[in-house]
Amino acid sequence: MCRNIHTLHNFEPAATDDEVHAAALQFVRKVSGSTKPSKANAEAFDRAVAEIAHITRHLLDDLVTHAPPKDREVEAAKARARAAVRYQRVPA
Repeated sequence: MCRNIHTLHNFEPAATDDEVHAAALQFVRKVSGSTKPSKANAEAFDRAVAEIAHITRHLLDDLVTHAPPKDREVEAAKARARAAVRYQRVPA
C-alpha cells in the first residue's frame, strides 16, 4: 500500500472531497508508475483519478461501523510518535 494513501473512513469530521481526490491521485500514480503523465496519457490519467475518487466517495458513504469516530488530531499525533520511533537515530 502506498504510504501516502491514508485511511479516510470513520473520522469526524468526514473525509473531504480534497482528501478523497488526493487518495485517488496517489492510487493512480502508484498503479500507472507515473507522477505526471505525458500529454498523450493525461486524459486517461485524469479520468481514472475522477472515477476512483467518485467510487471512493460512494464507498465511504456506504460503509457502516459501530465504532466511535476517530479524531484526526489524535491519529496524527499517534502517527508522528510512530515515525519518531521508527526514524530515531542511534548514536554511533
